[in-house]
Amino acid sequence: MELSLHKEPLSLENAEEAKGSLCASVLVSPVKRDLIEKLYGCGVRYLSTRSIGYDHIDLKAAKECGMHAGNVSYTPDSVADYAVMLILMAVRKVKSIFLKSAAQDFSLSGLQGSILRNKTVGVAGTGRIGRAVIRRLAAFGCRILAYDLYENDEVRKQARYVPSAQLLSESDILTLHMPATKENFHFIGRDALSRMKNGVILVNTARGTLIDSLALAEALESGKVGGAALDVMENETGIYYHNHEGEALSNRGLALLRSYPNVIVTPHTAFYTDQSVSDMVENSIRSCVLYSEGKKNPWQIV
Repeated sequence: MELSLHKEPLSLENAEEAKGSLCASVLVSPVKRDLIEKLYGCGVRYLSTRSIGYDHIDLKAAKECGMHAGNVSYTPDSVADYAVMLILMAVRKVKSIFLKSAAQDFSLSGLQGSILRNKTVGVAGTGRIGRAVIRRLAAFGCRILAYDLYENDEVRKQARYVPSAQLLSESDILTLHMPATKENFHFIGRDALSRMKNGVILVNTARGTLIDSLALAEALESGKVGGAALDVMENETGIYYHNHEGEALSNRGLALLRSYPNVIVTPHTAFYTDQSVSDMVENSIRSCVLYSEGKKNPWQIV
């Protein structure tokens, strides 16, 4: 396969550069109807996103246009390691420790944390990443609850599946590993937050739309939520992966949440390891090759 590399994200302005290519590989650039139609007009018939999530691609428009699309898989270890790191940072109040230390306040006031062994950790979503998180959490000796529409026998060895209502009401810590779907939109909203334990800690390394950002801000301000660690955020497109130094952020939820001392915000970096990036690039190319050869493609979605 001949590769044509471009530094800029795919857009209407540069889509013409794909002319003559059967396949196009993108990362998280929004690919809406107008862009799909333009790519199709350039001869592109398969769109591969170098990510597990594909909610940035208008699949309905792709189907109607005749464009095929697929995602990729990569090692679950990168996100799983990161999620557990965020859990530990949240329960040990690491952000507050950093802030106080930076101001040369080395007192222990307000820094007493807790240990995972004494906690009930809920894992929402038990796909490859969720299962990898559960395997890691089991080593800490905590009680683990799990929720998924499709239960897995491997999970039952180290966690107990419960309905979503029970997951919300019994978890001291809740880590999200669910896809972004219409059904999961604002999985954690005002109603869900009201049913959770006082002082609950929320961790999200999945998709920003799973949490209602402004509802979470209210719950943090009231003390209902004790802390959060968020690697993804609602409406992060156009903000994350760009330098906005000196600008007012055009995302009120993000601006609010990152200002709280008990909220850790990172810019969608959980996946970003040498192994995952290698997997993403390799599997995107392999997916394009399989499509172009008319062979069975495990990553093809439409």
